[in-house]
Amino acid sequence: MPPVKHKKRPVRKSSRPILDATPVGSGSAPSSAPLLDPLPVSGTTAKVGHLAAIERAHSRALESVTSAEAWPSLTATDIADQLHSAAIHLLRRLRVRDRESGIGPAQLSALSVLVFGGPKSLGELADAEQVRRPTMSRIVAGLERSGLVRRHGTEDGRRLRLETTLRGVRLMGESRQRRVESLAKAVCGLSENERQQLRDALTLLQQIIRRL
Repeated sequence: MPPVKHKKRPVRKSSRPILDATPVGSGSAPSSAPLLDPLPVSGTTAKVGHLAAIERAHSRALESVTSAEAWPSLTATDIADQLHSAAIHLLRRLRVRDRESGIGPAQLSALSVLVFGGPKSLGELADAEQVRRPTMSRIVAGLERSGLVRRHGTEDGRRLRLETTLRGVRLMGESRQRRVESLAKAVCGLSENERQQLRDALTLLQQIIRRL
């Protein structure tokens, strides 16, 4: 008998894309770009995680620029982005000392406006802090209960002004002193040449602030 010939079944091609099968920990070099999800995120938790990843990427970029040779190649936008990140990190670390004041950050911020900016109306204080009047009203009520702020009428009797008490001025002075002490400890670790560079940078920073 002649041998029976079996027909070969055609190989079906899958329409699904082939995923990268490179194992984790292989010798391939990782990309230096931050692995951020390019797709839009939904949900508060996902958004917070996405923003946190961006902030971490900015932190790594800020730490990578450690030599003066790297700065000339940066654009104005690059420098502005790193300056913005540095300012956020500086204030965030100094804000830890504000807990010792015994009041919340919103109250402490409003109190600082009154201490360094002088008496203001509730509306003026809300505009300065960029919050709604009902929100500022609650903040001021807490400051009044703590004896840090008091209200007084104007000469025409039409408006009320908010001003700090002596206790409020003293608390703000102590809070500022704690921040300055924390910064001074960090500056002490710099060499004299680095301190001079920092003084020069502060001069430039003041020029930038006046242009904003």
